[in-house]
Amino acid sequence: MLETLSCGRFRFDNATPRIMAILNVTPDSFSGDGMLKARDEIRRRAERAVAAGAAMLDVGGESSRPGAEPVSEAEELDRVIPVVEALAGGSVPVSVDTVKPVVMREALRAGASMINDINALRADGAVEAVAASDAGLCLMHMQGEPRTMQHAPQYDDVTRDVLSMLDGRVAEVERSGVVPERILLDPGFGFGKTLEQNLSLFRSLPMLCAKYPVLVGVSRKSMIGAITGQPVDRRVVASAVAAALAVQLGASWVRVHDVEETRDALAMLAAVKSA
Repeated sequence: MLETLSCGRFRFDNATPRIMAILNVTPDSFSGDGMLKARDEIRRRAERAVAAGAAMLDVGGESSRPGAEPVSEAEELDRVIPVVEALAGGSVPVSVDTVKPVVMREALRAGASMINDINALRADGAVEAVAASDAGLCLMHMQGEPRTMQHAPQYDDVTRDVLSMLDGRVAEVERSGVVPERILLDPGFGFGKTLEQNLSLFRSLPMLCAKYPVLVGVSRKSMIGAITGQPVDRRVVASAVAAALAVQLGASWVRVHDVEETRDALAMLAAVKSA
């Protein structure tokens, strides 16, 4: 695996697992933590996440939950850019979760250090919007699009298909001049995948993590609910366990809602591994 991840003025050792905290600014966030309209409240939530152990804040202004409808560029900009401006000068990088090239460009101007794209920069103009920056780029696998992605997804071999798609996207962005150290990969758990496909992909994390650092995001997702039978607000424990398992299998980053609980799970894992 590459030794470092470069995100603007920030550098991370990929051998040390880290937490990306989810900071939703959407009214329809599936996890129920959206509608963070007041700048002071957003800053307080960000400060709590960093104090609890978050190494990056991921700001999202458009829900990507299954069945979600897209929002306009103007609405997403209104939600996201003030948050980035409020947080970008802090001690950890700000990532922006978006598929829109216009939002990417404006987020970078506002101080974002990473663009986290569930569409792996496949939109027209997306690669051009980010290539000349020094921001980190998270490329995620998704089959279909949020409105329809869970309608009977099909793969010949889920791990090989995901790897093939991500390899192609990495090659495309590197041809545009992006250095490998700026790239983070996300297998896209829950994005056009059944529970069985998610579990197969999870078991294959060592293969997925062979060259580039990998971000795993399963926090509170439906796969957790399907396994535990718990509603969204009672998936904290299982989500923290899943994060620790992901790190054990090679993930460099875990994207979570519950930072403190995840931090403790990772601390237990680290203590056992180093004993």
